Amino acid sequence: MTAPVFVVEQVPEGPEFVLEGPEGRHAVSVKRLRAGEEVVLTDGRGHWTEGVVGAAEGKDRLVLTGLGAVREEPVPGPRITVVQALPKGDRGEVAVETMTETGVDAIVPWQAARCITQWKGDRGLKSLAKWRNTAREAGKQSRRVRFPEVAEAMTTKQVAALLDAADFAAVLHEDRGHDSEPLATVRLPAQGEIVLVVGPEGGVSPDELAVFAAAGARTCRLGASVLRTSTAGTAATALLLGRTGRWS
Repeated sequence: MTAPVFVVEQVPEGPEFVLEGPEGRHAVSVKRLRAGEEVVLTDGRGHWTEGVVGAAEGKDRLVLTGLGAVREEPVPGPRITVVQALPKGDRGEVAVETMTETGVDAIVPWQAARCITQWKGDRGLKSLAKWRNTAREAGKQSRRVRFPEVAEAMTTKQVAALLDAADFAAVLHEDRGHDSEPLATVRLPAQGEIVLVVGPEGGVSPDELAVFAAAGARTCRLGASVLRTSTAGTAATALLLGRTGRWS
């Protein structure tokens, strides 16, 4: 098991640092870390350092010693972005959590035509904050030091522009009446940007498919079975990470 990860605004140069506030409370009161245990500090943007617990003070202060040099994890390639249609209930957070744990690089909420959920006003702001917090916590849990970016919700037109700029773009869509290619064998770029679109439970509408096709997106399928919107992005991300060598 690798050392637990804690998030700081700026990774300290060392050699000593006091972790306090919510992260310090989690380390002391939840993780119950003790002297001699190793930890990782990261800003979630790829910068990180390792240290050793010197002492735990009170309920929310962890004194770290022996901090090494600040390192930076290279930006992985190809970069994988999943455009996720808004699911019902808490399935959005489930999708964000599992995609983050799997290794996705960016997540874009999408207000698709057939989405039942609507992100408007304060509700939209709260939902976006939940997605971003979920990505942060899942990034820590999975010992990542570069967390996925969670963009603001996009319209179909904005998603089309994102697809147009990608080195490889695809819409995950399974329909006997619509031609599609298996994502498992379609040709992928060695570097650059890969963008996948995951539709809502009701599927991507014909008009949306046409807009995305005009932007250069291909229509792909994962397999014979139809996955829920909250799991399709995770399965596709895992497949791409294996195929591109990022899991080698």
